Amino acid sequence: MATSQDPAKLALLTLKRHTLAHLLAAAVSELYPDAKHTIGPVIDNGFYYDFEFSPENKPTEKELKDIEKKMRKLLPSWKTVTGAEITAEKAHEIFKTNPYKLELIDEIATKKKPITLYTAGGESKTAFTDLCRGGHAENPAKEIASDSFKLSHIAGAYWRGDANNAMLTRIYGLAFDTKAELDAYENMMKEAEKRDHKKLGKELKLFTSSALVGSGLPLIQPKGMIIRKEIEDYLWELHSNRGYDRVWTPHIAKEDLYIMSGHAAKFGDELFRVQGKEEKFFLKPMNCPHHMQIFADNQFSYRDMPVRYFEPATVYRDEKSGQLAGLTRVRSITQDDGHLFCRVTQIEQEVSTIVEVIKKFYTTFGMMEGYWVSLSVRGEDKSKYLGTDEVWNLAESSLEKAAKANGINYKRVPGEATFYGPKLDFMFKDAIGREWQLATIQCDFNLPERFDLHFINEKSEKERPVVIHRAISGSLERFMGIIIEHYSGSFPLWLSPVQVKVIPVADTNVDIAQKVHALLRENNIRSEIELSHDNFGKKIRNAKVTKIPYFIIIGDKDMEAGKVTLESRDLSAKSIVDSEKGVNGQVGQLSAEEVVKKFLEEIKDRK
Repeated sequence: MATSQDPAKLALLTLKRHTLAHLLAAAVSELYPDAKHTIGPVIDNGFYYDFEFSPENKPTEKELKDIEKKMRKLLPSWKTVTGAEITAEKAHEIFKTNPYKLELIDEIATKKKPITLYTAGGESKTAFTDLCRGGHAENPAKEIASDSFKLSHIAGAYWRGDANNAMLTRIYGLAFDTKAELDAYENMMKEAEKRDHKKLGKELKLFTSSALVGSGLPLIQPKGMIIRKEIEDYLWELHSNRGYDRVWTPHIAKEDLYIMSGHAAKFGDELFRVQGKEEKFFLKPMNCPHHMQIFADNQFSYRDMPVRYFEPATVYRDEKSGQLAGLTRVRSITQDDGHLFCRVTQIEQEVSTIVEVIKKFYTTFGMMEGYWVSLSVRGEDKSKYLGTDEVWNLAESSLEKAAKANGINYKRVPGEATFYGPKLDFMFKDAIGREWQLATIQCDFNLPERFDLHFINEKSEKERPVVIHRAISGSLERFMGIIIEHYSGSFPLWLSPVQVKVIPVADTNVDIAQKVHALLRENNIRSEIELSHDNFGKKIRNAKVTKIPYFIIIGDKDMEAGKVTLESRDLSAKSIVDSEKGVNGQVGQLSAEEVVKKFLEEIKDRK
């Protein structure tokens, strides 16, 4: 999940959140004098601080209110925050009883960077000094509203994220500019809890996990597979008439491939290694090096360009177990991957085509409102990236030119580029306002160089192609998790695993119900029939609980009329009967053939 706030406003909020992390440490220092404070960074919704508490004097969730109360008591005296650079020796003296701070001090000194202390509260009795790089509210008492933050929860965390280190106590805080924004965020989180895809996935039998299979390796159940296949088919439909060809690549490759591509050096710790009888392999962490090999095996001319490959392929990355979550963070990642090889002069048009696909796809899912795009470019530390300044400048300018030409609502974000090139990351909001980075378009001048790719131009000379990497859904697993929550499990008809349930009112209606059910199935409409001995009311309630879009009721009056009664899961009549039938807004009777026609039209249009 990401944030779309105005950059200037977000920068100020970041300063407030950083200051609040110090305020938390100050409050803890007063209430728990024997606690050792370590680090306290800013996070998307606030801040946290890690502490080492003595076993006999350690806060629980119940004590958070006391700590929070102390923070509010200290805040009015924090009218200034001042910094000073000191020597390593002086820093060692100040923090001599805190091994965590000493480790940080030694690390800073080794890198020959300045060691700075910041003091909040000036000369007041409540002044607090901490080792810090800086970036605070100038006048916290004035700038930070006392009701705009709260402590949310406690968790365990290893020092510096290393399981070999000490387990610390992490205290999390929420922080926004105003109480109204804090309240809105908390309400959103309550709604998110109801929509949790892990809970709904279990209830609706969409996916499961197995300790024997392993963490981060979800198993998609039959109903979940219907959703996954519908998404995949839709993605291919959007590409099949835009010049893309499907390819397939194996799940493993020799390590030499990823050494040449640069992935082995960049992502070594995240790669799964496979030892063959004679050679070493990696489980495929991404598809692009494979697609480079397909391109290289062909003799293309400028007349063939662009060349476009599409592959919904599963890749594997050894994510840390603590970061894994349902479908949204996994070790087996199925990307709706595409790579196209083009000339520099074709970048703008190709990006335009991809943007067209992205807009159509996310419009279908009702997620286009309020979208924005991060133009992710290199940061200051250029050692993190492959390629020369000349190549990067060309890639960044080409992508920005394409973004402008397509009227994309974009912002330049330094430091967020991939190691081989800049990218456009599309941010979309779900039904409750959370923001997710999903689609991406990446411009790459480096991998064609590393793999020595070329085509023959008009002068019969070798010319280097540009590679554009693109993914529309990001990954099928993560996208499924997001849309389960986006729809709260109430999927539109075209996507729903079960599209309609046929419910006979009594035993005398079963034969007709079975014929209607068979007609629906013959037309590839995903129908179920209710043949339990439950009473009619319970049958209806069961249909609603499973979030099936429509149900067809067949009783004696329906049989007499030679029709069925069609209802929706929310009993909202306006979406049930066509207005031209003269019963707009009412649940009504239709012939079975009319129901089939209506469903097929709605499915075709992906309403």
